[in-house]
Amino acid sequence: MKSISLLGSTGSIGKNVLEVVRSHPGRFRVVGMSVGSNIELLRQQMEAFAPLMVSVADPEAAEKLKNSLPPDMATTVIGGSDAAKKIAAIPEAEVTVSAMVGGAGLLPTMAAIEAGKDIALANKETLVMAGDLVIRRAEEKGVKILPVDSEHSAIFQCLTAGRENEVKKIILTASGGPFINRSPQSLWDVSREEALAHPNWDMGAKISIDSATMMNKGLEIIEAFHLFGVALEDIEVLVHPQSIVHSMVEFRDGSIISHMGVPDMRIPIAHALAWPERIDLGMERLNLVRAGDLSFFRPDFKKFPALKLAYQAAKIGGTMPAVMNGANEVAVAAFLDEKIRFPEIPLVVAETMDRSVKAEAGSIRAVVAADLAARMQAEAVVEAFSLNLEQKREKKVT
Repeated sequence: MKSISLLGSTGSIGKNVLEVVRSHPGRFRVVGMSVGSNIELLRQQMEAFAPLMVSVADPEAAEKLKNSLPPDMATTVIGGSDAAKKIAAIPEAEVTVSAMVGGAGLLPTMAAIEAGKDIALANKETLVMAGDLVIRRAEEKGVKILPVDSEHSAIFQCLTAGRENEVKKIILTASGGPFINRSPQSLWDVSREEALAHPNWDMGAKISIDSATMMNKGLEIIEAFHLFGVALEDIEVLVHPQSIVHSMVEFRDGSIISHMGVPDMRIPIAHALAWPERIDLGMERLNLVRAGDLSFFRPDFKKFPALKLAYQAAKIGGTMPAVMNGANEVAVAAFLDEKIRFPEIPLVVAETMDRSVKAEAGSIRAVVAADLAARMQAEAVVEAFSLNLEQKREKKVT
């Protein structure tokens, strides 16, 4: 039985991880869970999976949870911003699933690597912010990083069709999100609810907005660059609205190997957890007849400038990808709070990158410092955009 520590158990990936565990009770056991503040769902998960330890980032929520548990529940509850690192490195775990959202996942993932845990990686920001440092330390500790993102899991599987030196190109597919057929001008009127309504995938709010701006694909470009050791110019993005082909690898002989399946995160999750084996999930299978035509086309960088920003950040290197990521998280939160408009998300990121100086990413501390500085800078940019939006709203009313 494989023991798992799960970072982000109440998020969309975390809940799917637990569905996979539930469907194979004799194969997996969850020994640790971490959450931000959703103690109601965490309590239900604790009752169902009986972990040894759980953490809650909000100390008050952790105390509330602790006081509400029945006396016969043996799970230890810890709280605070650093508590997730203890869950990540819990001695009883063999694999740590990094499924926290955003840059908050970096330090717990590093803690798991330091503890020698294999990583099932769903938190793409870990490699975006500190890819060189993370990959190097994982190699030094003999830790395997197994991708959970559907695209990177697909590439991971396609690469088995040839040798490393035979790879010509990696092709990441993107659904295009809910606005693939909208004009750039119409995006200024996009509502919060429209941006959250992804046509194919059921995801959390932040990832759904990233998919709508295609920043999600930008983050995946940088993640693929670090995970698979290919040149940046050999990573291509194709829009594939049906979300049936999850990604492809082109080899030097002209062969293109693709990974296909229904858009369900349980498939890549199960592949990472059971690797090197495959397990039956008892779920819907891909029916190619019903799937119909599959289409592919290049993304419009003018409509989705976030993709261009990701390539730029990766080319600059150093701490710039961390700057880009931190600014994007601030911008997405501002859009969800209706402080800025949808096209202003990449504008906030671009302005923050322009105001930031490239620095070497020589340590995790340097990366974290760059991330914090970028967030502060992005908040100032958001404030300016927000004030402008408020003035426009007042003008409409009058």
